[in-house]
Amino acid sequence: MTKRVALVTGGMGGIGTAVCRRLARMNGNVVMANCLPGYEKKDQWLAQLRAEGYDNVFAAEGDVSDFDSAAGMVRGIVSEIGPVDILVNSAGIVRDNVLKKMSLSDWLAVISTNLNSAFIVTKQVIEGMTERGWGRIVNLSSVNGQRGQFGQTNYSAAKAGLHGFAKALAQEVVRKGVTVNSVSPGYVETDMVKSIRKDVLEKIVAGIPMGRLAHPEEIAALIAFLASEEAGYITGANIAINGGMYMS
Repeated sequence: MTKRVALVTGGMGGIGTAVCRRLARMNGNVVMANCLPGYEKKDQWLAQLRAEGYDNVFAAEGDVSDFDSAAGMVRGIVSEIGPVDILVNSAGIVRDNVLKKMSLSDWLAVISTNLNSAFIVTKQVIEGMTERGWGRIVNLSSVNGQRGQFGQTNYSAAKAGLHGFAKALAQEVVRKGVTVNSVSPGYVETDMVKSIRKDVLEKIVAGIPMGRLAHPEEIAALIAFLASEEAGYITGANIAINGGMYMS
C-alpha cells in the first residue's frame, strides 16, 4: 500500500490525537499534527507518541486561521517531508454564549478557527492533490452543526459551514481523484467534555440513546476510512457518528 503524507489541523487535541495515531498506523503514513506556533505542550505530546512507538508522527507549527502562517507551514511540510495527500480539518474552539450576550470577538474567533481555517489550509493543498490525481479531505463537523445548539450560534454556524464547504468543493474536484467529506460527531470523551460540570454531563449522556459518550478512537476510525483507498467512491457526504443523538 502507498504511504501518504497526512496533515491533521488541531492534531494535538483529544480527537486530533486519536486521528494522528490511526492514520500513522494506516500504511505507515507520515502524519503532521498541526499546533499553534510555540505551543507549550508540543514536546510533551511528541514524547508521548514516541513512547507509544509512533516515530512517523511529527509537529507542524502554524496558525491555521492565518493565511500566511498556514501557507508557510504547508511549504515547510512539502519541502521537508513531501506533498500533503490527506488533510483532516479538525481545528476547533468554543466560545459559548447566547446571541444577545455574544461578543463580536467571540463570534469571529470561532468562525475564524473552526470554518475559515478549512478554506485557508485546503487552499494550500488542493491544487497539488488534483495535479497528482489523488487526495482525501475530511472536515470535522458536529452534531450541533446539523441540529443547532442553544448558546452556540457561532459554533453551530461554523460546523454547518464545514459541510457546505465539503459539498461544494467535492463537486469541483470529483473527477480529479480527490474526495471531500465531513464527519459529524456527537459528544466525545475528550478532556474538554469531561471537564463539564458533573450534573450537566449526566444530563447530556442521558439524552444520548446509546447511553454513553463516543470514544475518540471511534471518530478516528471513521475519519481514517474516509481517508483510505477503499472510500474512493464517497464524496460530498456528511456522516453522523453520535450514538443516535440526532438521526437524519
